[in-house]
This record gives sequence, structure tokens and C-alpha cells, in this order.
Amino acid sequence: MTVSPPKAFSARWGVLCTLCVLVAFMVLYAPDAFAHGVSDKDKAYIQSMQGVHVIPYMYLGAKHMVTGYDHLLFLFGVIFFLYRLKDVTKYVTLFAVGHSITLLVGVLFNIRANPFLIDAIIGLSVVYKGLDNLGGLKKVIGFNPNPRLAVLVFGLFHGFGLATKIQELSFSRDGLLGNLISFNIGVEIGQFLALSLILILILMTLWRQTPSFKRSAVVANGLLMCAGFILIGYQLSGYLASR
Repeated sequence: MTVSPPKAFSARWGVLCTLCVLVAFMVLYAPDAFAHGVSDKDKAYIQSMQGVHVIPYMYLGAKHMVTGYDHLLFLFGVIFFLYRLKDVTKYVTLFAVGHSITLLVGVLFNIRANPFLIDAIIGLSVVYKGLDNLGGLKKVIGFNPNPRLAVLVFGLFHGFGLATKIQELSFSRDGLLGNLISFNIGVEIGQFLALSLILILILMTLWRQTPSFKRSAVVANGLLMCAGFILIGYQLSGYLASR
């Protein structure tokens, strides 16, 4: 169950939308810090291992989620208007299921796609969630998608995005399934650790109780959309540069 977002699709929304587009163009000059993938140190570590390594891969999975700003931005949007822990758990689990499916299937069956385009879709997921929270989806696309299905579908893209990064590595396929399962368990652990930081349960609850929450919610979700446009612009510029 979600709480109705503020009625913010107005002149203020138009200003926010314009700002998002401008920031998206600015991203053409963004530094490499906007890229999210597997660090050089982790690449070397993964490529040096043979067989099943449960704890190291759990650590890498947790690290990926905690430092994965694209995942964190999307999840921040997902839980923004979720007040009950049961609802948070439900939506986060859907995301984790989608993430796990495409990560496992993509790597095990060597299903490939251009990583820049997949990451651009991940950026779109952030924009989508900010727009959804602002109550503007119906005015933009004509209907409101099922929120649970949307989280699951975007979870599939988030997992496939990581799969494309892992496929770029020259890693051993000995013990691959066990290592990927361990990695996914680590992702799940990291996800809940990250959400604990995002929610900061008591502070988030207190913020929601303030009179200014609805006004600040508009700004927060507008910035969330800006961040999504930044991710899209950066990945599309990377795609064009790689051709």
C-alpha cells in the first residue's frame, strides 16, 4: 500500500522538468565518476579466483549494492511513499528477485547486450520513479502502470546491467553458479544495509510528519529525476563514443 503523492504536476513541475533536461545535456561533460561498474581492484580479484568462494563473493555482492548509486536512487524512489515495513519489504523483494534472475541467467547463459544502453534504461528507471512519485505518469504516458510489476521489470534491467559488466571479465567458470548465488546473497544483504541508510527509519518517519514534507517531496523527487537524466545522458554519450 502506498500513500498518495502530492499534487505537484503544475507550473513548478514544468520548471523541474526543464531543469532535468538541462542537466541531462550537461552530462555530456561528466567525469568518469558517473560510471558504475566493477572496480579495477575487484576485477583483478575476481579474475584470479578459481572454484567456489562463498564469502568473497558475498562481500562483493554487498559492496556492489551499497556503492551502486543507480540502485540506491531507484530504491530511494521506490520507498519514498512507503510507510509500513511490510510494504517496503514487499517492493524491495520484487526488485531483488528481478535483479537476481537476469544476473544469473545473463552470466550463466552468456546473454549479452550493450552495457551503455542497459545502463541508460537503468537511468530511465530512476526518472520513472521520480515522475511516479510526483503523480505525473498518467499525464505523460496516459495511464499508471502497476507499481509492483514496474519494480520487478526494472529490477530485471538492473540485474542485467551488472551481468553485462561481469561478462566483460576474463573469469573462471569453475564454480560459477555457486559464486553467483553467493554474490546474489551479498546483494540482498547489501540492499537491506543500504535501505537502512536510506530510510534511517526514525529520521525518515520524523521528516514525513513535518508540515513541509509535501513541499520537500516535490523537490526531492525532482532531483531524483535529474539524477536519472544524468545517468541516461552519460550512458548514451558513452554508447555514441564507443561506436
